[in-house]
Amino acid sequence: MRPFIIGVAGGSGSGKSTVTDQIIRAIGRENVSVLLQDNYYLSRDNLSLEERAKLNYDHPDALDWELLKKHVNDLCHGLPIEMPKYDFTTHTRKDQTKQVIPEKVVIIEGILAFYDEAMTNQMSLRIFVDTSADVRLMRRLKRDIHSRGRTLDNVLKQYTQYVRPMHTKFVEPTKRRAHIIIPHGSNKAALEMIVLRIRSVINGDQIKLDCDFEEETAEI
Repeated sequence: MRPFIIGVAGGSGSGKSTVTDQIIRAIGRENVSVLLQDNYYLSRDNLSLEERAKLNYDHPDALDWELLKKHVNDLCHGLPIEMPKYDFTTHTRKDQTKQVIPEKVVIIEGILAFYDEAMTNQMSLRIFVDTSADVRLMRRLKRDIHSRGRTLDNVLKQYTQYVRPMHTKFVEPTKRRAHIIIPHGSNKAALEMIVLRIRSVINGDQIKLDCDFEEETAEI
């Protein structure tokens, strides 16, 4: 049986990972495979660290779409994949990979999860986590300074130069492709409805959505 593919998109710091984690806890980790778009940045080993630090990682061209889409297709056909791991302190891929086994539910999470139309059409449920820019910036500051070794000035410069304009140009427009929009980040009512939908599909209570099915976006 083809996996039930879920896309979780939204701006940087919107709460995508929280939504993904809540779905995993509700459905059971043994039933879910996760592809993190953050692991699919192109490897820039040919550049110096200083040169890599200046690149625009919020533009679609920063991602290895060919590998990402191949891995999505492999999981759809029941094939395990070796997901790359990315080091945000050095802006390069790690030597290690993580094996991902296809399960009943496959979640694709990333700011540009809905950018590629062909990949988006493979998703039976598309969730956009819509959080205010102020909240997203605060979360990004905390994450990048504490987890990625960035300075306050560096994070603010990157946000102003790349993150904010790329969000407006590339991320925000993909919201129209969502089936469900969760405002203000994760919330209990929205997650309960989403989990009920997923359980009904994987338990065989309903026929899953066709890959090419289009419906009106519902805001919860």
